[in-house]
Amino acid sequence: MTRTKVLLLGASGSIGASTLDVLRKHADKFELVGVAAGKRHAELIACVKEFRPQVAALTNAAAAKEAAEAIKSLNTQTEWLLDGDQHMSDLARDLDYDVLLASVTGAAGLPAVLEAAKRGKRIALANKESLVITGPLLTAICKETGSELLPVDSEHSAIFQCLRGEKQNEIKRIILTASGGPFRTTPLAELKQVTLQQALKHPTWDMGPKITIDSSTLFNKALEVIEARWLFDVPRSKLDAVIHPQSIIHSMVEFVDASIIAHLGPTDMKIPIQFALSYPERIEQTVPTWPWEKMSTLNFEPVDYEKFPALELGFQVADAGGSLGAVFNAANEVAVDRFLKEEIAYLDIYKTVRSVVDKHDNITQPSLEQALEADRWARETAATVV
Repeated sequence: MTRTKVLLLGASGSIGASTLDVLRKHADKFELVGVAAGKRHAELIACVKEFRPQVAALTNAAAAKEAAEAIKSLNTQTEWLLDGDQHMSDLARDLDYDVLLASVTGAAGLPAVLEAAKRGKRIALANKESLVITGPLLTAICKETGSELLPVDSEHSAIFQCLRGEKQNEIKRIILTASGGPFRTTPLAELKQVTLQQALKHPTWDMGPKITIDSSTLFNKALEVIEARWLFDVPRSKLDAVIHPQSIIHSMVEFVDASIIAHLGPTDMKIPIQFALSYPERIEQTVPTWPWEKMSTLNFEPVDYEKFPALELGFQVADAGGSLGAVFNAANEVAVDRFLKEEIAYLDIYKTVRSVVDKHDNITQPSLEQALEADRWARETAATVV
């Protein structure tokens, strides 16, 4: 049996670790041929020792210097590429692989994803920015080359699975579910006094600071809306969101006959990762099934767009398309960073992003260079908004 050759970019993060768990469990089906990481050289070296890929890349200069001696002592035939951001693109362009698992965060992973798309490779996408920043460009390349874009994040994987075997013209609504974050029941007037400590206390998940703040403002769901617009090729009129505090249903699709298909399951990233790698087959996974007694109550609430204006802005950006996604994403990153440094108030996160988006002259079909320039401009502008 021929094994699927996997190129993993972003091996040292949580998605990378979950991917390695999948490859470890199904070593008879998958082969790790290339791997890359940025700063966490210890995790990358451990990965190379275990999986012995053909090529490994460590892109951070300081990390490469620290790891030099340990790399020399490795008893493997792995070729090492050190100290260069372009190495990820080199691997995506030149290595012999079947699937790119792209989990590098931020704009750093964009060139490699585009290279894989140009080669017509399957892309298991855990890099949200690839579609938010370069949605028009990436999807156009995929249509031209036949490259498959398979989502790895739980919400979009849920939608992808709900749409499996369905016709595009039968979709009425794609419905993203949101937990509502820590301020789901907080009155709007009280949000003016929200502290950093309060915003970092998510009622359900233990996540990093950036995504925790995004979850509290629903900026995370706004980014997912933009991603869904490009991933599933649907207009704004067919995108919707609902508050679902239990986070048991990952997303839903409503069809023209009023039927709704919902995707439920454990919140374990190994499930969407494995599905993206094994598609169209489903293979066994050892994740515990969700106990039915926990599903006895499923609540749904409409989104309060006055309290969560970021999500409405996300719908507007998805509708506009072009370079506006890059601006939206970059401005939010800067605004959240300013809030985490306590330079601005909680409600100023949205105000900052809104201001930057309103100032941008949208480019309908941006090149990679234009998208990255929009990203740079948005970061500079967001840093100076008062």
